[in-house]
Amino acid sequence: MAKPIIFLTRSLPDAVMTELSRRFHLRHNRHDRPLSRQELLRGIRNADGLISMLSDRIDREVIDAGPKLKIISNYAVGYNNIDLQAAADRDIPVTNTPGVLTETTADLTFALLLAAARRLPEGEALVRSGKWSGWAPTQLLGTDLYGKTLGLIGFGRIGRAVARRAAGFSMRTIYYCRHRLSPSAERKFKAAFVPFPRILRESDFLSLHLPLTDDSRHLIDRKALHAMKPTSFLINTSRGPIVDEEALINALAEKRISGAGLDVFEKEPELSRRLRGMKNVVLLPHIGSASTETRVKMGEMVMENLSAFFSKGKPPNMVN
Repeated sequence: MAKPIIFLTRSLPDAVMTELSRRFHLRHNRHDRPLSRQELLRGIRNADGLISMLSDRIDREVIDAGPKLKIISNYAVGYNNIDLQAAADRDIPVTNTPGVLTETTADLTFALLLAAARRLPEGEALVRSGKWSGWAPTQLLGTDLYGKTLGLIGFGRIGRAVARRAAGFSMRTIYYCRHRLSPSAERKFKAAFVPFPRILRESDFLSLHLPLTDDSRHLIDRKALHAMKPTSFLINTSRGPIVDEEALINALAEKRISGAGLDVFEKEPELSRRLRGMKNVVLLPHIGSASTETRVKMGEMVMENLSAFFSKGKPPNMVN
């Protein structure tokens, strides 16, 4: 029996590539860059399966360009890059990689909290510049995390993992989400549910951990930012468009909030020149899951989704 043809839009870690090539007839993007639209349309033409990235726009045109396409395996937890209705119209299952990047993304969230609060990028840049003249009592004064209030919007796997880390800093943790946890779960994570207006008012650090939907797009807008403390920080490791980026830039410029830490952006990889020039925001290139261990585990989950589908007809992590 011939191996299914799998089209992969970006190269993955070597161990994953080796195993993919063993299990399937693999065709992949050999350039270290996203595919152009035409390259994507050509690549999917004879594929039985597609491994896509969150940066790939898999809409109806792309799906229709693959008449043999039987499954889409997204190398990400999110899947807002895929037209689920177009896939369903063709009876094409769409899968993702849930759970595997929880701890890694929670680690990065705390890295951003610390970097923004303690002005670490500014300090590192000062030392590298050769202009550092030595210790000074008022040099690069930052903010402590210890004992502060951490607000988490979205309290799924990653939000709860961040709450566990916050306990080690003796932070007071509050959260807001559509479905409140049970009292026993709140005790376990040492977190208290509060309404949306209150989490904006009370958080010293507000961290976002929710999917991008029509309801969450621009959830953090001008009104929300103006409701936050002027000493507060916004942290986003979820999806860029959840924040109205222009409103955030204005809030930072006007010192409506103290700072921000961002791993995702509204129109990434495009960034506003104003945002790039601001010292009170830490900017990272979407590396929330970027540890070797996690990226390999994600690849293994992608392979299991594909293998289970082609052998049994039903992948384990189907989202549609």
